[in-house]
Amino acid sequence: MLEVLNLKVSYGAIKALDGVSFSVPKGKIVALLGANGAGKSTAIRAVAGLEPPQSGRIIFAGREVQGQPPHRLTRAGLAVAPEGRRIFTNLTVYDNLLLGAYFRRDKEALARDLEDLFATFPRLAERRGQTAGTLSGGEQQMLALGRALMSRPQLLLLDEPSLGLAPLLVREVFAVIARLNEKGVTILLVEQNAAAALALAHYGYILETGRVILEGPGPELLAHPRLREAYLGEDPLNESPAPD
Repeated sequence: MLEVLNLKVSYGAIKALDGVSFSVPKGKIVALLGANGAGKSTAIRAVAGLEPPQSGRIIFAGREVQGQPPHRLTRAGLAVAPEGRRIFTNLTVYDNLLLGAYFRRDKEALARDLEDLFATFPRLAERRGQTAGTLSGGEQQMLALGRALMSRPQLLLLDEPSLGLAPLLVREVFAVIARLNEKGVTILLVEQNAAAALALAHYGYILETGRVILEGPGPELLAHPRLREAYLGEDPLNESPAPD
């Protein structure tokens, strides 16, 4: 579905991505993890056409797409739920969702997709006529997800979906992501919450200062000593001795 090969992106003299490679197979969830400044969001922005790479290849659905503008990638089947949600706060929930389907002309299928989406996100159905800016943080995140899904994407890019949410809402958002994947949506997930992401992801990549330093199946990465120390706050070399 997606292949990123030796991708390099710089902001002036700062190398945000320094030869990053990763892949997202069809029907899977792949997580990009790392601390702030590791290059996760830059990778998402480059794949989405929002950040031009200096070099490297981005292959989506069998075609090289690096340098393509975002609207062409959307038409090709790629959608983004960006960091910070970036919904249209002065528009209703319903109008935000319709904007996600801006390029679609299949009115009957669009109406069916709206009803399916409201079944997936019941609170959005309850608030379809409500101004989006009055929603709670969790509801706004659901709206950002729903808006991205209305384009019927082959690949959904999620940038920090748990950012700023209370733990209960984080669990709810990740449960929704799991259900979307069960329905066949391929997902690239950028997330700081390593434990939640790797419990969900089929495969993960750990970024550090613009490079991939670890990769592997989600459960294996979750158990990796280096990851547990760096991202989960555990020190495997400083464990308390077992009682006699």
